[in-house]
Amino acid sequence: MSEQRTRPVIFAVWLIIASVIGWFAAFQLTVEKFVLLADPDAALSCDLSAFIQCGKNLESWQGSVFGFPNPILGLTGWMAPLVVGVAILAGARFPRWFWALFGVGITFAFGFVCWLISQSIYDLIVLCPWCMVTWAVTIPTFFATMLHLTRNGTFTRHEGAQQRADKLMAWVPLATVIAYAIIVLMAQTKGIDFLGEMVRIITGG
Repeated sequence: MSEQRTRPVIFAVWLIIASVIGWFAAFQLTVEKFVLLADPDAALSCDLSAFIQCGKNLESWQGSVFGFPNPILGLTGWMAPLVVGVAILAGARFPRWFWALFGVGITFAFGFVCWLISQSIYDLIVLCPWCMVTWAVTIPTFFATMLHLTRNGTFTRHEGAQQRADKLMAWVPLATVIAYAIIVLMAQTKGIDFLGEMVRIITGG
């Protein structure tokens, strides 16, 4: 399915929505980091319980793995899919090399998020609320982008593969739900009763 024959409106809209949500989560984490820098003993608004909190993540070495707070990556990185989504809706057409670079960026984001998920669950043993928001939009964005780069000819010129990728786009929501379920299962097996914690937080118990 050639990029020249169709404009991926739904994909573009998702990129915009995911970018706004992801950027907002990164902004909130950045604000919380500023609060910690001003007062290391401050109680953060996202610290809901011993297992559901941002503080432990932000203060860990994993929270600044590149030498600066990870949320800064989100503040800058989410601008790329936002611009791409808006440009697509405006009628822009991108060359194959551009889509390849975009795919590399999204793949890096997905890989980094997977690593952070494992660190949060198996090392820090906490789940950061705003981090989870970032995970929630990065995962489907990766799935959708990989399929889009297949159907638009970036990965392959084989028409059959492009058509199959286009049909698989409808399964991205299901794949995303399965990914979420795997994360919850990982947390449960590590002893983080995520669902129980959320119920207690919501009910005030």
